[in-house]
Amino acid sequence: MAIDNCKYSFQELSKIILPKYMTNMRKKITSPVQMTMFAEKGVGKATALKKLGIQKDFPGCYVLIENNSPIYVGISRSIISRLLQHVKGTTHFDATLAYRMANEAIKHSLSRSDAMQTAEMKNQFEKAKARIAKMDIAFIEIKNDIEIYLFEAYCAIELDTKEWNTFATH
Repeated sequence: MAIDNCKYSFQELSKIILPKYMTNMRKKITSPVQMTMFAEKGVGKATALKKLGIQKDFPGCYVLIENNSPIYVGISRSIISRLLQHVKGTTHFDATLAYRMANEAIKHSLSRSDAMQTAEMKNQFEKAKARIAKMDIAFIEIKNDIEIYLFEAYCAIELDTKEWNTFATH
């Protein structure tokens, strides 16, 4: 029985499917979307979908691009909703990359929740979201969960996004 209904063997995934997704992602990276659209006041999921000419949100993988260089790879079951969270999120749970960037700027020994209560962290968190809003984004649809999870690591390694991606377990 296949895990999560993935119809491919690991060999097929590693030699055919993941490289095919990578080819598609690299193509998308050459003509990215600006994240500023997601940060605009009044833009929610419905407006973003309409602006992108997409009927409904979808699962897949995305790459944040800064100064024409990929810096972060992420996945979601709802790509458009997730992109909105990156620039409009208010907590370390929904704007995780912004939190990591803020955390890098301010070294502390507090818990995430406690750190987010400090004025200094809130300020750095907002600066990080503003930084992300100035980036570009490329994304592809991937329907199967196993393929999404494997592709995230594959893509991060291929694009060398080690500064902001981590796959350490907690």
